[in-house]
Parts: sequence; structure tokens; C-alpha cells
Amino acid sequence: MSNKSLGALDGQVVVVTGAARGVGALLARKLAAHGARLALVGLEPAELAEVAEEVGGASWEADVTDREAMARIAGEISERYGRIDVVVANAGIATGGPFLASDAAAFDRVIEVNLLGSVATARAFLPALVASRGYYLQIASLAAITPAPMMAAYCASKAGVEAFAHSLRAEVGYQGVKVGVGYLSWTDTDMVRGADQDDVLRELRARLPWPANRTYPLAPAVDRIVAGIARRAPHVYAQWWLRGMQSVRGYLPSVIGTVGQREMRRAEPRLRETADVRRGLVGAGGQADEAARKAPKPS
Repeated sequence: MSNKSLGALDGQVVVVTGAARGVGALLARKLAAHGARLALVGLEPAELAEVAEEVGGASWEADVTDREAMARIAGEISERYGRIDVVVANAGIATGGPFLASDAAAFDRVIEVNLLGSVATARAFLPALVASRGYYLQIASLAAITPAPMMAAYCASKAGVEAFAHSLRAEVGYQGVKVGVGYLSWTDTDMVRGADQDDVLRELRARLPWPANRTYPLAPAVDRIVAGIARRAPHVYAQWWLRGMQSVRGYLPSVIGTVGQREMRRAEPRLRETADVRRGLVGAGGQADEAARKAPKPS
């Protein structure tokens, strides 16, 4: 995308959730480099404040599933900046492993944060976007297109947010609000690095067909997301080949159902032996979510 097109970001007030690290943090930096004004929301207040200071923005600590907190923050951001032009619902966590061996609380928390957290984000910020005729970008994943064994919670949550965003587009488009869905494959973030600490999961991923079997660098992926925000695109693909997946997605459940059975049968002994290592959420972001929920609540 040309610098002229990216100039559309100059002066835009952009809210990014899950902005303390990974995609959200780098997205904030790159948007700020094109003149956007940033409002960052998430856990990990020290890391969040550091990113906010770097980009000349402001930060708000919140669990995105807390509807009251998100509504309050939306009001505070509107009051501080006078408007909100773009919201990127990026906050997300993950867990991996066989469903029957999964920790039920961690499994449910993935659905809660990724899906219901996105719903709470939209509920809080859409009124401001209606007022500004703005843009809402829902970060989904290749997991929304491609079901996969050992990723039931993540796939279900990302398929859910994709459908949610498509529904919103039909509802609010006549009010001038554009809604987009962002798709990423395996990208070099703390979440993916955390998942790769599990030897069995890492080896299973390496057996996926090209190009889904590699980890992609973060910066080019975020550049594509920035370009999508600038043009308020209905679909944003962080890796070039993901667009082509849309045309074959109807065939994937049958193919993966067949191939997945073979891979699961092969991996089952090692999965059983190492079941204890994959309890809970993966990566630093998952650990931050667990720590925040265990922390004593203010009276």
C-alpha cells in the first residue's frame, strides 16, 4: 500500500485491545508511525504503559470480558480524544492438547476471552464508531477457516468471532461503520512460542502441509494489518496465502478429519505420557491472564 493510502491513518484515534505484547504492541507502534493516536487496553499494566509511552498514547488496564469495565473505558477514551475512529479487537489467549485431557477451566477461559471478550469490546465501542462512521477490525485466525485437532477451544473461539464480525457488518454497515476480519497463520508471538515449548505439539505442527507448517515473522504480518486498517478492508490477511484458503474451506473439515485421525493415533502414546505439561494457558499472555484472575480483587 502506498504512503498516500497509509496517510489516511494520520490523526485517527485507534483503540487496540491485547496491546501489551505481540501483534497488539507492534500494531500500536506501526499505527503511531503513520500518525494514528493510540488508546491501548489490556492486562499487564507495566508492559502496556511502556508501549503507550513509546507511541505517545494512553493505556487502560482491563479484562476484556468485563463489560462494565470496557464500557467505562470506552467512555474515558471518547472523553480524552473526542472521538474513536478505529477499534481493533485483538486480545486473545490459547490452550492446546486433546479435549478430553484438557483443563476445563482453561478451555472455557479461551472461549470467554476470545469470543465473549470480543463481544464485550464491540458492545462498549460500537456506539462511538457509529458516531464517527468508523471501522471495527476483529482479529480472527487461520483457525477460523481450518479446524484442527488439539486446538478445539481456539478454533471454536476464532470461528465464533469470525461469524460475529460478519453478522455485525450486515447490521451496522448502513450506519456507516465498516467491519473487518483479520486472519493470521502461525506468527512469531509469545503465544506461538509458548505453544512450541510443548515438544509433541511442535512436532505435530511441523507435519502440517506447506505453507501452514511454518512460523511467519511478526513485522510483515502486522504491516499487512496496518494496510488493511488504512483501507478499512472487510478481510485482512496477515500472510499472502491465507486469502486462497477461503476458496477451499468447505473441503477442509473432511480432509482434516481423515488426516487428523492418523496423526492423533501416531501421537497418542506421547500425548498420554506428557499430559501434565499442557495444563492451562500457553505463552506469557496466557500466564498474565491466569495471574490477573488469581489476584485479589479491590474492595
